[in-house]
Amino acid sequence: MIPGASDYDISLSIDDEAIDRLCAVTPEDVGSAPELSFARNVFVPLTTACRYTCTYCTYFDGPGNASLLSLEEVRDICRTGADAGCTEALFTFGDDPDERYTEIHDQLAEWGHDSIHTYLREACEVALEEGLLPHSNPGDQTREQMEAVADVNASMGVMLETTADVDAHAGPRQKSPGQRLHTIRTAGELDVAFTTGILVGIGESWDDRAESLLAIRELHERYDHIQEVIIQPVSRNERWSGNTPDLETMRRVTAMARVALPAEISVQVPPNLAPARDLLDCGVDDLGGVSPITDDHINPDYAWPALRELEDIASEAGVPLRERLPVYERFFEPSLRTSDFDGVPAAGADEGGWISPAIRDAFEADDEAGRRYRSVLREGAP
Repeated sequence: MIPGASDYDISLSIDDEAIDRLCAVTPEDVGSAPELSFARNVFVPLTTACRYTCTYCTYFDGPGNASLLSLEEVRDICRTGADAGCTEALFTFGDDPDERYTEIHDQLAEWGHDSIHTYLREACEVALEEGLLPHSNPGDQTREQMEAVADVNASMGVMLETTADVDAHAGPRQKSPGQRLHTIRTAGELDVAFTTGILVGIGESWDDRAESLLAIRELHERYDHIQEVIIQPVSRNERWSGNTPDLETMRRVTAMARVALPAEISVQVPPNLAPARDLLDCGVDDLGGVSPITDDHINPDYAWPALRELEDIASEAGVPLRERLPVYERFFEPSLRTSDFDGVPAAGADEGGWISPAIRDAFEADDEAGRRYRSVLREGAP
């Protein structure tokens, strides 16, 4: 039983045989993808407040020290990103900051907001005004919270991390796998193109890794909404003194992901955290969002690779490198797709059921941003 699943009425049909079959997968069972993709983004850390105190995370700041970006700061970051040719504004913040962060709530109230989620909506609107497509990772969300921001996001995401209870999620407010799965399910119910992933090395077993991947697959089979799954190793930092997964572990779990997931879901490894060059033959086809101008605020000790390094990674593998948007083409309705699209359309996309009017208008606009989005979709060249 997945911890917390019953609390959120999460019922999954994952049996021991399926887990055993997936655990038996090796890198020899998969191959290299025909191309690699990445997105050019800016990282917008809206607030460093978080209800959780995971022992591997350097992103959160304790009460009294957490920051909250003003809309002016958000605008400056997005404007700089648009000038650098980015297409994505990656909004992050800790899960549902609660009453411990009175200074954050007081500041939000002063700015006319009773929730970080309504503030996120305004920040996303700023990003659209400045020519970037928002992709938000706000952690666990209720249906009401996600509905408040879904239509101003091109895509959204949350890391499942694991379906297991692990000591790394220590503290009085522990992450619940059931709540994470509920958020992923809610995204499917609301037709939100979604990114998720697993965190490798935080105390989970091989069976847990298999179960996590199969849980993601099952929710995708119901709603057809997962666009990519990130395979991310936990990395040493000032809060995490535990082990980092070795190369053999990362190769095996990446291959498991490729076998577990349908072809329309990309398998992504972050090139600043994982040995991407050594994982490409395990089914990786995406290198995630990479920023030419902002740090990885969640993993500040690990700098983004330069675009030239991504080109070198692809060149060594003998495959083309393609820039993509924060939302994958299969979620666009036919009138917005390229003429040579040969992927699997998301269920309902052919009837215009995925992309919101705000994102469609931004994509179709006869301005510099709209032309940039269309160029990335059609040309896909870094």
